[in-house]
Amino acid sequence: MGTVAACGLPRSGPNKKEIFAGSVLREGDAFVVTVNSRVTRATAVTPSLGFSGSFLSAGRLGSDVISSGDRLTVTVYENVKDDPLLGNSGQRLSQLQELQVDGEGFIFIPYAGRIRAAGASPEELRTEIAKKLDPQTPDPQVIVQRVAGDGATVTISGAAGAQGVYPIERPTRTLSSMVARAGGVTIDPETAIVRVTRHGQTGKVWLLDLYENPRLDIALRAGDQIVIEEDTRAFVALGATGAQNRVPFESQNLSAIEALAIVGGLNTSLADPTGVFVFRNEPAEIANSVLGRNDLTGAQRMIYVLDLTQPTGMFEARDFLIRDGDTVYVTEAPYVQWQKTIGALTGTAQAADSLSSATGAN
Repeated sequence: MGTVAACGLPRSGPNKKEIFAGSVLREGDAFVVTVNSRVTRATAVTPSLGFSGSFLSAGRLGSDVISSGDRLTVTVYENVKDDPLLGNSGQRLSQLQELQVDGEGFIFIPYAGRIRAAGASPEELRTEIAKKLDPQTPDPQVIVQRVAGDGATVTISGAAGAQGVYPIERPTRTLSSMVARAGGVTIDPETAIVRVTRHGQTGKVWLLDLYENPRLDIALRAGDQIVIEEDTRAFVALGATGAQNRVPFESQNLSAIEALAIVGGLNTSLADPTGVFVFRNEPAEIANSVLGRNDLTGAQRMIYVLDLTQPTGMFEARDFLIRDGDTVYVTEAPYVQWQKTIGALTGTAQAADSLSSATGAN
């Protein structure tokens, strides 16, 4: 039997004894730590997403502020009947439609000339136009309406329902309303991230946090680039699990018990529930906190051990958070190797008997 074992029977990876042999306490290069409530708290680090102060402090744009590129409709009602300034004889009402504010912020009104519109409200522009026309037609009544144009727009791309360029209007002055205007997202909201780039600065937030925390629903600015992207975090599952693969996260926070469930749980015919390991390169700050030290520098190799058979084992696995790049490994139960050894010996004996029988028959 020792000869067979020495030949190296097939297995999914190292056993518990071999993993513990790699501990720093045994002159290895990794710290092996049993997970408990203290370790769970020290390692509960989640991705920090959010917006900087410049994003959060920006107030909402006034819905009636005119910008270069906007389109306007100007209606003028003159108090003369026979010889109106703008209209035909007998026509007191004149309408100038689809006047686009040029790149310098001006529009042109006949008999009033170029008038600066960008930065003004429709009411302010109305007053200015009436003032310019008044010397030529007595007491003109002016109405200015802002039509949605391409003056104050944002770009939405990525996993949005409808990518494109959208104007900032009264109903779409905030991030969440603009995402809704673009048809929402085409990916699972649980793993959707909204990224906003403004004047070279970028901030991003979980889509669900955007809806749950009104403070994150920032006011938009002309030129904002909004990208809907899917969370790229993943962990690797190996050993005696239902599946061995690289597995993407399915939610913002993923516990060890959820990670096992995603890959089909433990393989009931192979797995050792006392040997669930999480391999991770831990930042020095967290490693020091976990180990109760203050002398470690640089990333540290950590191996966290979960024993699901302990009274609180399932609770610890439920509370211990998996992070991006982790490897979740489940060892095989000791008896599995015995079964393989016995199977190999039995198979060898059967093969020898078959060969002997064949030889004797000849």
